[in-house]
Amino acid sequence: MNVLELRGIVKAHGGLRPFRLRRLAVARGEVVVIEGPDAAQAAVLVDLLTGTTLPDQGEVLVDGRNTRTIESQDEWLAFLERFGLSGERVVLLPELTLVQNLAIPLTLSVEPIPTSIRPRVDALAEEAGLPAGRLETAVARAGPAERARVRLGRAIAHDPAVLLLEHPTAGMSEAEASSFGADLRAMASRRGLTVVAASADRRFSGAAATRALAWTAATGELIRSGGSLRRLFGF
Repeated sequence: MNVLELRGIVKAHGGLRPFRLRRLAVARGEVVVIEGPDAAQAAVLVDLLTGTTLPDQGEVLVDGRNTRTIESQDEWLAFLERFGLSGERVVLLPELTLVQNLAIPLTLSVEPIPTSIRPRVDALAEEAGLPAGRLETAVARAGPAERARVRLGRAIAHDPAVLLLEHPTAGMSEAEASSFGADLRAMASRRGLTVVAASADRRFSGAAATRALAWTAATGELIRSGGSLRRLFGF
């Protein structure tokens, strides 16, 4: 059984055309990168997968369960626990350090971080690829790659089964995007994560994806992208 499946999706969201997705099926342990959605469209996709919003047409299945069957807020919150979310919509506090922002899913006491929590936070930082020497840097002075890695660390803090990313490499250099993608793929393999990412970044897609799909907004069709060719020719 697929972990995630969307069929015949149409969802109005204030854009020039509704968000459409003909069919997407994601097996357990896959890292699927969807190339094409802009920031607003990526947000619609994530909100549909997490049951935050329901499609106008079609159905969303998560572990075989239709999101339309979620009947209460408590039920939805329990459903949401299986997901880790990463992207610009995940707010970082600029006056706090990278490590303090990373600790927030585990504790709201970050000045200082409790000694009982700090080893877990340091482990998340290492897994997310944050250099130890940069952890005390304020988010306001951090680069896009460091901020993205903080968001990635926060997304895995509670051991989700599914990781959803919205344009995670925005603002990164090509080398940073490629490194982030490779680290994400290694993390997914190590943890047994299922990953869906929306991205327009070819370096990221080539490094991260076990399957890259090009999305057509007008029809909602997904076509296998030439990720392997990008790896071969380096573009």
